[in-house]
Amino acid sequence: MENKLDKNYWDKRYIDQTAVWDMGQVSPPLKAYIDQLTNKDIAILIPGCGNAYEAEYLLSAGFTNITLIDLSSVLVQAIEQKLSFYNGKQLQVICGDFFDLQQKFDLVLEQTFFCALDPSLRKKYVVKMADILNPGGRLVGLLFNRDFEESPPFGGSATEYQELFSTRFNIYTMELCYNSIERRKGSELFINFQII
Repeated sequence: MENKLDKNYWDKRYIDQTAVWDMGQVSPPLKAYIDQLTNKDIAILIPGCGNAYEAEYLLSAGFTNITLIDLSSVLVQAIEQKLSFYNGKQLQVICGDFFDLQQKFDLVLEQTFFCALDPSLRKKYVVKMADILNPGGRLVGLLFNRDFEESPPFGGSATEYQELFSTRFNIYTMELCYNSIERRKGSELFINFQII
């Protein structure tokens, strides 16, 4: 089956500004998590980084080793321009496919990347996440706890995620967010998984 969610699809979404789940700000649950991190030198990946609000927040907080990856060259060029002060120093921006990544990370921040992938890729996502995390590494972020009439985004449930991720991760936290933005209240799960 041909993947319609390819580079051209995402380029068009960003050119047309139709990435409707873009919040225009750092996600409050991720901000709260970032605020309690003490080691500013850990290697952090944000896959399918979108407009990179989380990266901006990390950089402003003094984090020194951030990698972003996205399929859309339109988006990557915009981020490189927006964050040019940090690019090539504290920040690496990659235009490419997450599944081709060879680097290792201590922390992956998940913010609307999982839900943008066709569900047929979910098992592959779990395997790749486990492969790119250093020992003790964590996958932290948000997953939708609902279904959608139109996709992407693709939804899911805590039961599905428990079964999917427990093959490669210890599930420390998977609970409804108490601090979602208004339009996402009751529909986001905060996750904190550590590689087995």
